[in-house]
Amino acid sequence: QVQLVESGGGLVQPGGSLRLSCETAIFTMKYANIGWFRQAPGKEREAISCITRNAGSTDYADSVKDRFTIAGDNAKNAVYLQMNSLKPDAPAVYYCAVRWDGAACSMSASDYNAWGRGTQVTVST
Repeated sequence: QVQLVESGGGLVQPGGSLRLSCETAIFTMKYANIGWFRQAPGKEREAISCITRNAGSTDYADSVKDRFTIAGDNAKNAVYLQMNSLKPDAPAVYYCAVRWDGAACSMSASDYNAWGRGTQVTVST
């Protein structure tokens, strides 16, 4: 069973930063395609960012471009989502997911095979 574990969420003020981590002890992340998604209560899950195996390419939702950065850490077998200049928003759970097939960076949740349980992020005063 694939197990992804997200961490790093919390309460942050508008304009602040958080770094989310996605880790696993089950497989080597640099050989997988990883995506970050978020979901607020009552809303659909939306794509935030993705990175292909061996960090070949990345993609971002328009709403987070130039503020968020996705990157892998091979030594720690982790993928991070650095979030800067956070904007006030409803609390949302951020999920990481793994996609085994394909070479392209996918921003579609249906392309992903396994998910973590999420970490909550709240941007508020």
